[in-house]
Amino acid sequence: MRIFDYRKTPEKLLTPEIVQMIASIHEHKGKQELFFEANQDELKTLLEVAMIQSTGASNRIEGIYTTDKRLKELVNQKAEPRNRSEEEIAGYREVLAMIHESYEYIVPRSNMILQLHRDLYSFSRGAVGGNYKNSDNLIAEIDSEGHEKVRFIPVPAFQTAEAVEELCNRFWEAWEADYIDKLILIPMFVLDFLCIHPFNDGNGRMSRLLTLLLFYKAGYIVGKYISMEMLIEKTKETYYEALQASSGDWHENENAYEPFVRYYLGVTLKAYNEFENRVEHLKNRSLSKPDRIKALIDQKIGKITKKEIMDTCPDISKTTIERTLTELVKNGHIAKVGSGPATGYVRI
Repeated sequence: MRIFDYRKTPEKLLTPEIVQMIASIHEHKGKQELFFEANQDELKTLLEVAMIQSTGASNRIEGIYTTDKRLKELVNQKAEPRNRSEEEIAGYREVLAMIHESYEYIVPRSNMILQLHRDLYSFSRGAVGGNYKNSDNLIAEIDSEGHEKVRFIPVPAFQTAEAVEELCNRFWEAWEADYIDKLILIPMFVLDFLCIHPFNDGNGRMSRLLTLLLFYKAGYIVGKYISMEMLIEKTKETYYEALQASSGDWHENENAYEPFVRYYLGVTLKAYNEFENRVEHLKNRSLSKPDRIKALIDQKIGKITKKEIMDTCPDISKTTIERTLTELVKNGHIAKVGSGPATGYVRI
């Protein structure tokens, strides 16, 4: 049986790079209360957008899609799911909203994880959620020639309940002892959860929901306003590389947590930087919408895409953004570069 060591192993992860990343995140956390107190209107806008982005991104990582219009309707509870994909999207929204509202009262125990998984499938037909896997599973990948390759073999089905129980107990003991910085404990827990792979389906989405829950409980609530799931989606290849690097020899208790911990700290730093930039940008709402778009472009070093503008300015319509970009190109303020999905704009 795997030994979950959250006392001595974390000490080995305190490399100069990781210590520096943790210090930077602590600094951002120190600022967050000032932002929350001074920017309530801006935060409401960011919260609404992040809910949609998080729900969409976390499901897309697992190959679950719907249109942008349907995604927004489902997250805003203005539509009922029409198919299995939309049922799973609606379930994710339910659990995400619950974590946003009640994270202080949710303790990551095995019974609570089962309840969250049950709610993840609350819109799905049949007894899909709330039960551990009933058969052994594996994590595979398809190579460039179309051949399936086993990347990792998780804990067998018959050992899953015991493994999750032990994982949660050891983790929560370390959490309450407050011996190790929680920014290290959280990605360690997430990696171990993924290596157990306790469910027939939904393991990836559950890992991201548990990540948010634990970050919120530790006081790092930036994920409410900037979608950490979307940041993971944008760096999906790096995410899987870090997961693979840290899961090797996991069953022998000789795996290296460092790549996965470093990846998650990087995502958290990126989220805080984006949060502060977006709050500052939204404070410019006294400007006209075209002037806000122009100011955003002027602050950007290098190329900016229409999608980046839409993400940063969620209250500005796609039509207004396209019209403004056309005018700025026509006036010689910016130049259009690239084509297709790679199209972007740079200042002249």
